[in-house]
Amino acid sequence: MNAPEAGSGPADYHIEPAALGDLRAVYRLERVIFPLDAYSYFDLLLLLFWPGTVVLKYVAPDGALAGFAAGAPPRHDRYGWIITLGISPDHQRRGLGRRLLAACESQLDAACIRLTVRASNMPAIRLYEATGYQFVTRRPGYYRDGEAGLIMEKCLDDEPDQDR
Repeated sequence: MNAPEAGSGPADYHIEPAALGDLRAVYRLERVIFPLDAYSYFDLLLLLFWPGTVVLKYVAPDGALAGFAAGAPPRHDRYGWIITLGISPDHQRRGLGRRLLAACESQLDAACIRLTVRASNMPAIRLYEATGYQFVTRRPGYYRDGEAGLIMEKCLDDEPDQDR
């Protein structure tokens, strides 16, 4: 595997909390990454202001938005949720998704974290499996176009989940 070109590697990027001023850029990027499933402007606004929600952005060396993630801590059970995670196509294949996922997970304070992924999104499924997520269940018709969603889970306390 070739090393990334100078100035294009993950060290030149940084993760920071997203803020209201990022809403338009996140909204635009959400539509590029998830054309069928993008969150509405209002939903993204709620994510930014919902108490306890973790909303992070990945900033490219030129200051552009390279990616974003949002996660919700456990509310009434032990599960935190990765609500959304996406890297701009212009910035993929650099390990940014893995780093952004880890940053979001670390701020959720959850024994187990779950997420939903399109059954056909093999690059995302491979990323999640490589970072410790395991298949829990399939939700037929989960996405707007009728595709199934796969619920995946990562338990940080290494205890098997007895509630499946």
